[in-house]
Amino acid sequence: MEKLKTVSLFSGIGGMDLGFISNGFDVIWANDFDKDAVKTYRANVDDNIIYGDINEHLDEIPDHDVLLAGFPCQPFSMMGKQKGFDDERGTLFFTIEQILTKHKPKIIVLENVRNLRTHNNGETLKKMLEILEHRLGYQMHYDILNTADFGLPQNRRRIFMVGFLKEIFGDSTLNYKLPQGYPLDVTTFDLLDKDVDKKYFLSYKILPTIMSNGSGNYKSKSEINLSVAKPLTATMHKMHRANQDNYFEDFINRKKFSDTDERPISAVRRLTPNECRKLQGFPNNWKYVVSDTQSYRQFGNAVSVNVSDCIAKSIVEYLGQGD
Repeated sequence: MEKLKTVSLFSGIGGMDLGFISNGFDVIWANDFDKDAVKTYRANVDDNIIYGDINEHLDEIPDHDVLLAGFPCQPFSMMGKQKGFDDERGTLFFTIEQILTKHKPKIIVLENVRNLRTHNNGETLKKMLEILEHRLGYQMHYDILNTADFGLPQNRRRIFMVGFLKEIFGDSTLNYKLPQGYPLDVTTFDLLDKDVDKKYFLSYKILPTIMSNGSGNYKSKSEINLSVAKPLTATMHKMHRANQDNYFEDFINRKKFSDTDERPISAVRRLTPNECRKLQGFPNNWKYVVSDTQSYRQFGNAVSVNVSDCIAKSIVEYLGQGD
């Protein structure tokens, strides 16, 4: 396969990009509006990422064969207000439409939260597909893929949409299949760090709040020590209750620390940023160049590398059928 020139939008720290780079795609231009994410991307992926609002850099986008875009999910997320296209971030889909109209890349890969499929009773996704298929001429394939089906013990379901330009590929686009995944053979316990700093442990004072099952009309069971983690979130640095975020008992590391009168600590702790990295499939030689808070946000926002790797492989396999 000739190296396909690839542009990445809303790149974050490169979860989507890394999966494609490892399969021979050439990411020639990337963009994100979060300066800390750009700093991490440059330290770990490549220098060719542009910081800033994509709408201010449209003229800089080079011609390309493949477009990757994990566009902002908050407008469609159950964690947000679900305003969809009424949220200005939701209109970034129309920025993608503008780029596709101008550059006509052969292949597009889009990612978003699974709630996009049911948002506004399915009308939002229907409108997107109408634009992509009928107005722009792509044959679209989409499905909800779970990170736990791709070798990482995290229940993280996202919708992935892969499209092929019909004027290039013709009816053969119907032969493409999204990856189905494979059996999970590791647990979160296999990925936990051996040495953990005291700062990640919860005080006895906050533990009852973390372990509560909610309040008022909202009740949800709090659980810890899960063998397959809950989905990492961009706000996990805020330490939500254990019905949303991941916590583990760690008696081995707890024994290493002394209590203080001001803050007696329990044996329950949150995930470390490094454990979040592993749960998202990022490389072992990852460089941490931002604060813990930013690392949590970045890994919580990221596309799982194992999933993007399998999607890239599925595209390579499809393209190979024409050889």
